[in-house]
Amino acid sequence: MPFGARLRADGGALFRLWAPAAQRVELVRSAGPDAGSLAMNSLADGWFELDVPRADVSTRYAYRIDGGLTVPDPASRRNPHDVHGASALTDPAAFDWIDTGWRGRPWHEAVVYELHVGCFTPAGTFIAAIERLDDLVALGVTAIELMPVADFPGRRGWGYDGVLLFAPEASYGSPQDLKRLIAAAHERGLMVLLDVVYNHFGPDGNYLHAYAPAFFNAEVPTPWGAAINFDAEHSAVVRDFFIHNALYWIEEFHFDGLRIDAVHAMHDRSALHFVDQLALAVRAGPGRKRAVHLILENDLNDASRLLRDDTGQPRYADAQWNDDVHHTLHVMATGEADGYYVDFAAEPLRLFGRALAEGFAYQGDPSPYRDGERRGSNSTALPPLAFVNSLQTHDQVGNRAFGDRIAMLAQAQGRDDALRALTACVLLAPAPPMLFMGEEYAATTPFQYFCDFSGELADAVTNGRRAEFSRFERFADPAVRDRIPDPNAPSTFERSKLDWRERTQPAHAAWLALYTTLLAQRRQWLAPRLAGARCGRFELPAPGTLRIDWPLAGGQHWRLLAQLADHEGPAALAGALPGAPVYASHPDAGGLPPWSVRVTLEQR
Repeated sequence: MPFGARLRADGGALFRLWAPAAQRVELVRSAGPDAGSLAMNSLADGWFELDVPRADVSTRYAYRIDGGLTVPDPASRRNPHDVHGASALTDPAAFDWIDTGWRGRPWHEAVVYELHVGCFTPAGTFIAAIERLDDLVALGVTAIELMPVADFPGRRGWGYDGVLLFAPEASYGSPQDLKRLIAAAHERGLMVLLDVVYNHFGPDGNYLHAYAPAFFNAEVPTPWGAAINFDAEHSAVVRDFFIHNALYWIEEFHFDGLRIDAVHAMHDRSALHFVDQLALAVRAGPGRKRAVHLILENDLNDASRLLRDDTGQPRYADAQWNDDVHHTLHVMATGEADGYYVDFAAEPLRLFGRALAEGFAYQGDPSPYRDGERRGSNSTALPPLAFVNSLQTHDQVGNRAFGDRIAMLAQAQGRDDALRALTACVLLAPAPPMLFMGEEYAATTPFQYFCDFSGELADAVTNGRRAEFSRFERFADPAVRDRIPDPNAPSTFERSKLDWRERTQPAHAAWLALYTTLLAQRRQWLAPRLAGARCGRFELPAPGTLRIDWPLAGGQHWRLLAQLADHEGPAALAGALPGAPVYASHPDAGGLPPWSVRVTLEQR
């Protein structure tokens, strides 16, 4: 890795920094052998380097720019005293991995569980998360997806304000602790995915503007400031920085894949888009030896990022979060139709069927929410494995004013039956499903937006958060907006922690049993046949009725028949569903009761 610092076998260390706007750079060691400051050697193209004869893991270091500002290493592997403190040398080879035989799992087996390390357990650490892995295995999960763990300012945050992208967040534990979590997951057959943010840095603790402004393209504004420089002068070094970061997590920490945040927010006019270059580097690197998966978040619904080659393998990314599935089912389960839900309010059942069967609900169709602008591209050539479906995510819960989960919203509307049926549709559709932590037992704990800023930035974030909701009618009154939780208050973070005791309470245990049953049926009947699954065909044969047929490998068919309405469907349709029964939400009913789901498998 050309960035950062590394220990040498002879007892020394090599320090490197890209600082093209600096005239001189000093290495400042505050602890460890030979503490003090030394001038670094200026190399070509803005690089500074220094090889020191003595260093070890006790070494704490930083860089002094032009005799003034002292900054941590932007490629620090560990920053124990937060993002403004000194960086710590680490020995990546010191960890004794026990997963040497692990080669990952194929993507068609994926059942993903998204979690926030700080809120997943009361302790909120990498080590504490290990205690709950067996529960996830019993549930039927095959992969955990960690929300970003790159070091962010303070001790509380979602992780999308990270500034030291190579350093695991110190409040969660050490790099060794993160490796212990991953090794423990692999021991249980669980893949571990990591959410990474390459479209912006956080607003606090990012010093790159001071000595490497070429990291940014000032001509392209974004909601987070100047865009990351992926296509202007010096962009080759910037692209390398992020690609090496991706390889670092996969190789050094044994992650099984990455979820790449907000691809639509990346400005790149290069012939080869940065995300595609990253994907090719992963495929040519660690992906040659084991299964490594790349998942995108991309509001553009761009099918080209998900294309398969002649053998059916992904050319670039494996899959994309399919928000269209979430939005349509959210409208049906809650009745909400404001904001971006307006795109799904007129024909939610048709769009739900299209998204489950074909991938995107919007495939170049005009979007009312975007004033008629066309959104998306045709996805019918893609297999179901190119999409990740969910009933909720950290975004869809946490970006609500009070962080309320879909189970609570549905219950308030008396639509528990609707949510159960929609849950069955998502978990038994061929696309890999993703659960958000606590969803499996209808957790009542919210997941609210929280951070740990101070001073003017804290005030700006709190006020800005509340101002975001002023366009909604129910928040028109400033007094009502003032009740929106303060993101910087420790209580906002504490409220968002899961209460695992709920799982044993009768109502929550019933939800847990439903999820466990559905995932068991998926594991037994669907997952082994998914490698050859193709885009499905959907129809609405009667009001409120959805029927989908997905072709599987070997001429087999996976069929779903659902009555997603408050009235019964035609009984004749239930009797005409080919194949052997796999699941029936109402096994004793002869027809199609309201909010019922049937699934069959036709084998050849």
